[in-house]
Amino acid sequence: MASFENLLYAPDAASGILTITINRPTKLNALNGATIEEIRQAVQLALDDKQVRGIILTGSGEKAFVAGADISELAALNDISGRRAAEQGQEAFCLIEESPKPVIAAVNGFALGGGCELAMACHLRIASDNARFGQPEVNLGLVPGYGGTQRLTQLIGKAKALELLLTADLIKADEALRLGLVNHVVPQAELLGFCQALLARILTKAPLAVGMIIDCVNAYHDKERHGYQTEATLFGRAFGTEDFREGTAAFLEKRPAAFKGN
Repeated sequence: MASFENLLYAPDAASGILTITINRPTKLNALNGATIEEIRQAVQLALDDKQVRGIILTGSGEKAFVAGADISELAALNDISGRRAAEQGQEAFCLIEESPKPVIAAVNGFALGGGCELAMACHLRIASDNARFGQPEVNLGLVPGYGGTQRLTQLIGKAKALELLLTADLIKADEALRLGLVNHVVPQAELLGFCQALLARILTKAPLAVGMIIDCVNAYHDKERHGYQTEATLFGRAFGTEDFREGTAAFLEKRPAAFKGN
């Protein structure tokens, strides 16, 4: 069985369902570069494994799916390394989005920043009733870097996406359902069981047709990914600003940020 430092990789041969769990509970499952690389490796391993027919992606514990990126790691990036970090995240998340095997995000608790972006890369999103979603990067003087500006707009529309991106507001599970960000909201205790039952229904269908439908739906949007390239460029550029240094310092020092627009 595959072994990872920051993930739990649990295939079930009888059902064909693989459960990948982000397992950094002391960090509320925050994403660092090593974890993003492990996600990419785990998904690629699943794609290459004929016994894996569908994937559930979740976070350890009940507080967080993924509470965001690891801010202490982000604080050390510059404009060049920041762009590389965005491209790394986009590559991993696009692998999920383009998987011909269905991927369901079981969102248990906070899905913020990179966590919301990870959930949006999955084909379906099921939220526990205590889930919270948001893209708070602007609070740090940053923009989303792992596809958030693109997928949020695709899922809920330009106007509401801009509101959430510009205000950094968090929304509860019921609001996420109303906006179309998630497919269902269920009690925390029923989350994994619901996802397993939903995925099992999908897995009764023709696998090739399922993969083709995923590809067709993805093709509705720009396959050249110019939006993603723009996002990665500006994500990197944001690391060269004083506002980024102030935003991350304020976060780590647990104080309000004083942005000056430079």
